[in-house]
Amino acid sequence: MAEAIPQTTTAATGPSVRAALASAIAISALTLAVATFELAMADWPSGFVLLAVVPLMALVFCGCTLWSATLLLRIRNGGAKFALPLLIYALTLAILIYAPLQQIALQQNFDWHRKTRERIVALVEAGELKPNVATNKNLIALGDREPNVSAGGNDIVVDETDEGTYVLFLTSRGLKHYFTGFLRVPPDGDPKKFFEFEDKPPSQLVRYDKDWYFVAN
Repeated sequence: MAEAIPQTTTAATGPSVRAALASAIAISALTLAVATFELAMADWPSGFVLLAVVPLMALVFCGCTLWSATLLLRIRNGGAKFALPLLIYALTLAILIYAPLQQIALQQNFDWHRKTRERIVALVEAGELKPNVATNKNLIALGDREPNVSAGGNDIVVDETDEGTYVLFLTSRGLKHYFTGFLRVPPDGDPKKFFEFEDKPPSQLVRYDKDWYFVAN
């Protein structure tokens, strides 16, 4: 009797969406990271980097979103999985539009460094930390002695007044003397009386807690 020859069948491999899905996740995550920490990266000279990074990320994100829309044409043969990349981009776009990403990052910054900043304020008020930059009588360079709690070289700005001491911890320092940061005012102090706002009131003034404000000039 002749032996039966076993027949093997090769399962057809369907089209894969893994590469497109991985790209959508990576590009969306990077886009959200840039949008979240854009303010923190606005320091000089990294601010110049943002001038290239932000438009480039916007171009890549929009281009990949449009490309992922073409994958919808493959749903009929490949299944609903080909809609996933476009859904990820759509969800990312919704987060960019409606979620307060920078506010979330600022709140995290404030909470994370608050105890250290309050300790530094106490040292300034006690006279243990004094301006130490020859070219600026209001600047204290913390350097490596303290954790990095102020952008632009870990320098803080102080203003000694009759009502008490104002201390500014920078979150960004840009061109033309532009800055943002957390300003600690003395008890019952007015952040608008900080010497940096003598000529022009702050463009942003948000109270974070008692005696603490987020300010921008």
